[in-house]
Amino acid sequence: MEKTTAPTEPNTAPAEPPAAPAELKSALRKEIESHRETLLALSSRIHGHPETAFEEHRAAAWCAELLGEHGFEVTAPAFGLDTAFRASIGSGPVTIALACEYDALPGLGHACGHNLIAAAGVGAALALAPYADELGLTVRVLGTPAEERGAGKALLIDAGAFDGVDAAMMVHPCPFEMADFRSFALGTLSVTYTGKSAHPSLNPHEGRNAADALTVAQVAIGLLRQQLPPQWRVHGVTTAAGSAPNAIPDRATAEYEIRALAAEELRELRERVENCFRAGALATGCEVTLERPEPDYLDFRGDPALIALWKANARALGRAEPVEREPFACTDMGNVSHLVPSIHPVLDISGGACGPHEREFAEAAVSPAAEQALLDGALGMAWTAADFAGTAAHARGAATS
Repeated sequence: MEKTTAPTEPNTAPAEPPAAPAELKSALRKEIESHRETLLALSSRIHGHPETAFEEHRAAAWCAELLGEHGFEVTAPAFGLDTAFRASIGSGPVTIALACEYDALPGLGHACGHNLIAAAGVGAALALAPYADELGLTVRVLGTPAEERGAGKALLIDAGAFDGVDAAMMVHPCPFEMADFRSFALGTLSVTYTGKSAHPSLNPHEGRNAADALTVAQVAIGLLRQQLPPQWRVHGVTTAAGSAPNAIPDRATAEYEIRALAAEELRELRERVENCFRAGALATGCEVTLERPEPDYLDFRGDPALIALWKANARALGRAEPVEREPFACTDMGNVSHLVPSIHPVLDISGGACGPHEREFAEAAVSPAAEQALLDGALGMAWTAADFAGTAAHARGAATS
């Protein structure tokens, strides 16, 4: 029997972009396994030699040298920063940036687990390297110093490190699992009051008390907090306020941080806080100098499509289901996310027993759970990069059809 069909309207709905083939993902897993001991050794080595912001000479060199040994074109130092590097491989039209952080915390070592971040970024790159051209990828590894203090990635953005990048990614250890990471915007403020010294008994009326100026400002900030939105934060420390009780202090200094949910809100908060410090100067007859010691950290805005790819891959790796949480930290990866589609998933290494910036977390950063998170993070990023490459190729095909 002859069968006829009625003409149909062309299907204009875009087809679902394909995930990377299972065989390719299996090959990427084998690459990670082949580098397992090297990656664990790199993490342990960085952990055992903590270096603080802009001083990460050994960590940067170890990462760059390892990539160079595996065929990456390496530039080190790079972008005007002594402890930054760039390593690239592949010549595809889609550029993936893998961010490697490796700075430690003063006095706490790797209590934020940046040893794991660096090794995971290197691991993802090593896994992708043999397949970069096949996938249509250019893999760019960026050594990004000074995340804890100094906003290194903001400086790298200004120097062009992320120019031409289609997607950026990194993973971060944490006491829980999270795919859709969000962060505060953060600004820093250095405050210096200059007054006039005098004897507190003989001629106090001739003095101008810089410590009092700071006290007035701190009271003003304390009162300001009542009128701030619930998730805005102001906190700081006094770093100098005189050295002897028998001399009116002619100099007082403080370091402050401000946090808000978004970069736009941060600008308003900064103006209100700076006015409190100006009030201290006005009230006491002192002079005040307000400086920004580093660029602002912008709020992290994860890319929904990349997050969806990561979630599927993390689930395939057997990672715990991600939780949802309000912003709880700050990162200069936020600055990258305002420029380039980005992800910053966090991986549980402590089961909630301790968190970043605690001494116990430094110990957790070399635990078996941390080692597994490192390997899973490297493979998860490699898989996500491969999926993204397929998505980009699919989009290019759809655009030309």
